[in-house]
Amino acid sequence: MKSSRILCFALLIFHLCLFSQKKAKDSIEDKPARPAFESSFIIDNPNNVLFPKNTMEVQMSHRFGLINGGTNDMLGFWGPSNIRMGITYAVHDRVTLGFGTTKFDRLQDFNWKVGILNQTRSDRMPVSVSYYGNFAIDARRRENFRLDQHRYSYFNQVIIARRFNRKLSMQVAPSVSHFNLVEERQRNDVIAVSFGGRYKISDQTSILWDYSQPFTHHLDGVRLDFDPEPVFSLGFEIATSAHAFQLFISNANGIVPQQNYMKNTNDFFAGDILFGFNITRNYNF
Repeated sequence: MKSSRILCFALLIFHLCLFSQKKAKDSIEDKPARPAFESSFIIDNPNNVLFPKNTMEVQMSHRFGLINGGTNDMLGFWGPSNIRMGITYAVHDRVTLGFGTTKFDRLQDFNWKVGILNQTRSDRMPVSVSYYGNFAIDARRRENFRLDQHRYSYFNQVIIARRFNRKLSMQVAPSVSHFNLVEERQRNDVIAVSFGGRYKISDQTSILWDYSQPFTHHLDGVRLDFDPEPVFSLGFEIATSAHAFQLFISNANGIVPQQNYMKNTNDFFAGDILFGFNITRNYNF
């Protein structure tokens, strides 16, 4: 009888150990996967990265002039350039708020990003899903607008990203851009989708690519004055724990997303290419 009691007790302990190990293993596997990207955007588009609460990211984006923009521009470096300075702050692990100011059209953009789903290490959730939006104000002189509402534009995007392994990460992001004021025979809204990714070639260096395709159509059977050109960008990124530096070529100089989706007239494959770079720096409080 005593031996039977000892055996039952041993089996019970063994079962509890197995259960606790399985639970610990499951909890490890179901932790969120490591971030798919280093900074909060891939060249011209935001990505799914959300930093821990109380993290501040300082952003600087620069686009030189077109390489074929003139005979004395030194590959666009002396041509008209666009610059954006921005800052975001993580008010929650899944919510960041930001503000930026851009040289072209003196755009002042207020932006936000919200995490909806997180990819898990066990692949129980195979992708991460985030929502990004902004509200931009054109701060040029009053004579450019009949009404103050004409200054406003909006951008909304759903970002679906996956980290396939330690080297390869990709995302797809459908979006809607809106301008309150557009030229005659142009649309106020454009639906688009972007495809972007990163492939790490070393611990700190990655190749980046980004392609954005607006879906255009005739308006009430009337041919529009122009259709926005797709945006294609290719570059590389050098990243540390707090910095990210992206150097690339692109055919878009808008920086603020809705500018690129709705107003880009540069054709990458016709030689309308420019150099650009993005720099970010994170501070944790």
